[in-house]
Amino acid sequence: MVATSTLKTKSNECISDLVDRRYDQACIEKELDFWDYCLAEPPRNADVAEHRTCQQLAKMFENCLSRAKKTTLHCSSVLVPEKLTRRIAREVLRLASCEPCGLRGCVLYVHLELDKGCKRLERIVYDATVVPTFELTLVFKQDGTAWPSLRDFFFMGTCFAPTFRHVLKLSPGFRLIKKKLYSSSAGTVVEEC
Repeated sequence: MVATSTLKTKSNECISDLVDRRYDQACIEKELDFWDYCLAEPPRNADVAEHRTCQQLAKMFENCLSRAKKTTLHCSSVLVPEKLTRRIAREVLRLASCEPCGLRGCVLYVHLELDKGCKRLERIVYDATVVPTFELTLVFKQDGTAWPSLRDFFFMGTCFAPTFRHVLKLSPGFRLIKKKLYSSSAGTVVEEC
């Protein structure tokens, strides 16, 4: 039996036709119930796996920012807009979806755009067992509209070490640059979000 959206399940005409062919009516009704269920509720395994991967990616970005706060950025904290890392993760998954190895073939370079240029934060390889097929460069942007806090003015020139900085606030915008590694004719894709 083939299930299509035009099949009128449980119609007397359909069942009597199958009974005439010596099919068991109870078996036919169970089969039709099964297909009714399948058509009403499509399998969501792919959605669950994609959601889980998206969450893992978002967590990787948050961990990257946390490590960079202590090592590269030398600031007390980094303020990240709500859902920014999830938005970035969805965009990364979208860009990886048309690649031969998908996300597993990705090398991700994370940068932060500051007033004086870009600062490299980290290099992330999603799956080190796979030869990379493409590179993504993620550029976080600093929120330039934020007013410095009064506390930052008090800290300037005081007893704190010169490497101590203020709170860094990220903008909700970001840039993703995709570069294919397996094709010489493929160009670079720049997406501003």
